Amino acid sequence: MPWWDLGLLSRLKNLSGVVFQNKIQEVQHGSHTVRSHGVTVARTHMHDWVILMLLGLIEVILYVIHPFYRFVGKDMMTDLKYPLKSVTVPFWAVPMYAVALPIAIFVVVYFRRRDVYDLHHAILGLLFSVLITGVLTDAIKDAVGRPRPDFFWRCFPDGKDVYDKWGNVVCHGVKSVIKEGHKSFPSGHTSWSFAGLGFLSLYLSGKIQVFDRKGHAAKLCIVILPLLVASLVGVSLVDDYWHHWQDVFAGGLLGLTVATFCYLKFFPPPYHAQGWGPYAYFQVLEELRSGAQVTSTINGSNVQVTEARVENQVDETSNHGCMGLTLARGSGSTLEDLESGRK
Repeated sequence: MPWWDLGLLSRLKNLSGVVFQNKIQEVQHGSHTVRSHGVTVARTHMHDWVILMLLGLIEVILYVIHPFYRFVGKDMMTDLKYPLKSVTVPFWAVPMYAVALPIAIFVVVYFRRRDVYDLHHAILGLLFSVLITGVLTDAIKDAVGRPRPDFFWRCFPDGKDVYDKWGNVVCHGVKSVIKEGHKSFPSGHTSWSFAGLGFLSLYLSGKIQVFDRKGHAAKLCIVILPLLVASLVGVSLVDDYWHHWQDVFAGGLLGLTVATFCYLKFFPPPYHAQGWGPYAYFQVLEELRSGAQVTSTINGSNVQVTEARVENQVDETSNHGCMGLTLARGSGSTLEDLESGRK
């Protein structure tokens, strides 16, 4: 191989290293956007989105079916005669602050960092948190069938209580209202609130690096704010006599636990040094670095092989030159012998 091929391989080696370094810098500077990699990321997690749709279907079924109608005797009505009133936080408002608000914050972070992995995994983790919590909550509601604190007025709107021969209530109220009256434990508003806002709290704690050991208490206040809102939602349900305090406590614990598991599925713990980004982001960087190292090693081996080949060719050329000189000298001496013989 000619000597100039060695320089070409060396330049290719340097060029490949620069290309991989540029790719790493592009990922770090936010080149993986929704437009460039959104479809690829969504296809990679296609099965996750299918499972989400199945969870949504299960949630609808659990909400429609009738809960267990627990025995409610006359002596139990003492704690179930609270007034029937509307809730302070309506049901339609729960998805607004527990799902839509966190997604809006995820989008704001995306426009700042341009990382499609962070946006996709945050939305996916949030939806998993809310839907898994919803399925667990409604499944327990239907199985337990605990009466709400205002069950008496749901069952007997006119205030005239009626019981059968076993002492169980014989309700004559609106069926849908009675059905809803058997879904006290656990609190769905509270579990959904902690599932969505709890996930948001974990997300923010990682993004602003609350546990960076620098002692900035203001960061902690930002993280606690979503949890405070979820707690106030639970307190309002007790004040509205829609839930017992045990219902709210269990719902909050359930929602926060599921949110933690779903968050740690896609993101490192907030106290981790890499807690500000998803696992997928660091995995892409690691794959690019590994590819750069492998390519550098291969190119280095090729350059060494090429150097050895060039050296061999040079040696062979020098050997052939010596042989030519020897032959020339040999032929010269032969001519001298012939001339001396003639003389």
